[in-house]
Amino acid sequence: MCRLRLFDILPENERKGLKDCDIGIITDDTRKLKPGDIFVAITGRNFDGHSACAEMLEKGAAAVVVSHDLGLPQQIVTGDTRKMYSILSSRYFGEPTKQLKLIAATGTNGKTTTVNLIKHIMNECGHKCGCIGTAGYDVCGRTYEAHLTTPYQFDLYGYFREMADNGAEYCVMEASSQALSQSRFVNERFVCGIFTNLTQDHLDWHGTMENYYQAKKSLFDSCETAVINIDDKWGKRLYDELSEKGGIKLIALSINDMTDISACRISLRSGGVSYILADKAAEQAFNVSVPMPGEFNVMNSMGAAAACEAAGLTMRETVDALNTSKGVCGRAEVLYDGDYTVICDYAHTEDGLEKTLSSLKPFVKGRLIVVFGAAGERDAGKRPGMGKCVSKYADIAVITSDNPRHEDPQKIIDEVKSGFEGGCEVHCRVDRLEAIKYAVSLAEKEDVIALCGKGHEEYQAVGDDYLPFSEHSIIKELCGNDRTEGQNR
Repeated sequence: MCRLRLFDILPENERKGLKDCDIGIITDDTRKLKPGDIFVAITGRNFDGHSACAEMLEKGAAAVVVSHDLGLPQQIVTGDTRKMYSILSSRYFGEPTKQLKLIAATGTNGKTTTVNLIKHIMNECGHKCGCIGTAGYDVCGRTYEAHLTTPYQFDLYGYFREMADNGAEYCVMEASSQALSQSRFVNERFVCGIFTNLTQDHLDWHGTMENYYQAKKSLFDSCETAVINIDDKWGKRLYDELSEKGGIKLIALSINDMTDISACRISLRSGGVSYILADKAAEQAFNVSVPMPGEFNVMNSMGAAAACEAAGLTMRETVDALNTSKGVCGRAEVLYDGDYTVICDYAHTEDGLEKTLSSLKPFVKGRLIVVFGAAGERDAGKRPGMGKCVSKYADIAVITSDNPRHEDPQKIIDEVKSGFEGGCEVHCRVDRLEAIKYAVSLAEKEDVIALCGKGHEEYQAVGDDYLPFSEHSIIKELCGNDRTEGQNR
């Protein structure tokens, strides 16, 4: 393979004063840079990459991307280094998205379930589909573990390249608010964007709910069709604003009212949901059944179906494929079903806990035991609300650690506990393994243990380390393998 040169990927209008040369990779990480690499200076919350540009050139960088003139050789001066990072990464990998039809989901909760249902539908219907999201990066032949919902620019376009090379026709991805605000993908066109909902999260990053909303909204500047949950107040606002602006096809989703795509005759079960999906445009109705409990999964599955129809599939083939889904790993997933039941779920916000626990509670014949915590170095303002929510539904709560990172885990637990109300029995265990063992030791016949927060994750983020931690393996060891066959795997 011929080595790339700087001018192979640099737009012609950016080449003035620069010398062409062989290049390695593109990075914004000073620790990863090797001779020949391109360094992108990003101004972050804790570090400004511009301060390291001279050092990076001394280490052999082929060029540095900067937002203002530093008086350095081989500097690419651009108004927005994050956008240039995306442009260069795309060109480095041969603009792979030109070979893919892109679909994206954004929102606080429901993104992972929605995109994985879309991936399932597409593949069942014979359309090879890659996937980028919290549960992993599936490049149609290999799945990489995900530590970010949406990877950084160079990695993201590398995954797009692998998908295209592996024959993918579609890529469905989760578009996080951070990724959107950081321009991790630019100049892309999406056949469809999905808005799931918006509730408090990431305010440590965005500052206000308005900023958070605007970050999510920005996705739809690049979409041909928008599928929007209008039962959510922010979704209704988005629908109205996009309708007024024009230039985009809108598909409204609702459980409460008849609209473009609606659900009626909803039947909630402990093992899933079934309902009738009414498609206004097709003037048809379809029976849908998915093995994921909770009314919120009616909305998630409707969103997936609407997106696939918008991407060119018929609703008939979409629903037929949707009905073969076994669910999504780590989303209301049954890990053990014996005298008592153990479920794991990714719920890690007040709204996520509300939806998960309210859907479980009606089917718990014994006690509901909830093991959960709040993430470190993330929006601390949501912690008391998470505690309040759990106290509303749990008979017993065990507050523990969930990716504490560099924060004091006991401090996080105390902040979560401060929101508790009512007669819920509360226990605290800093060690998550000990918390799970304790919950299992308490379990009696017909109890349900809900392990919330980790879901599909197989690590615990402590300090700078990602320590192996699989709740699937832990429950198998503690409880055995009496499990609903195939559910959500």
